[in-house]
Amino acid sequence: MLGYEFRDPDLLREALTHASGANHRLASNERLEFLGDAILGAVVCESLFRKFPDYQEGELTRIKSVVVSRKTCAKISEELGLDVYLFLGKGMGGGDQTPSSVLADVFESLIGAIFVDGGMAAAARFIVRHMDPEIESAVEGQNGLNYKSNLQQAAQRDFGETPTYLLLDEKGPDHSKCFKIAAQIGQVQYPPAWGRNKKEAEQRAALNALSLLAGSPIPYQSD
Repeated sequence: MLGYEFRDPDLLREALTHASGANHRLASNERLEFLGDAILGAVVCESLFRKFPDYQEGELTRIKSVVVSRKTCAKISEELGLDVYLFLGKGMGGGDQTPSSVLADVFESLIGAIFVDGGMAAAARFIVRHMDPEIESAVEGQNGLNYKSNLQQAAQRDFGETPTYLLLDEKGPDHSKCFKIAAQIGQVQYPPAWGRNKKEAEQRAALNALSLLAGSPIPYQSD
């Protein structure tokens, strides 16, 4: 289930023990959650830093905030089936009634337990395995960073138009092409952006257009 085998099973039990189901607070997963939260943030930040060398700090921060959100952590806990194994006190619910905040906490405490049991490399492997798909979804705009959708709403609201996307240029070998795309609303073409694929270039072009419409600096210069 976890893809990790604990050398010390007591650590796993501690990670799965909510304060409401513990004999005393120090026997709960709160300390491991504190540790796991910090490790999760560090590993995701490093992954983003290495994966996207041309992303600016603001966009990296936005992606990170989606990827390590309580909602995402709770979703992964559910996918792992951790709610079935939680030690909860009476009144905390069970199964599909487990509060999402508890599910989010247990994912972080599990990371902390893996770190204590197997070290940073083991914890990082666990995080990357579960967070890489979330990173890809966030970058493609499926987790609240859909600039194309935001631009479409703004264009229809303010101009009664639907944006189109123009491929202006491409470069690089077939297996590693980059694309230059601009968003256009009506007759107005907005500053283009390069991307490692057409989806990424369109998202960046949409963000350029949104920024210009808002009177903000263009985040992606194309030249």
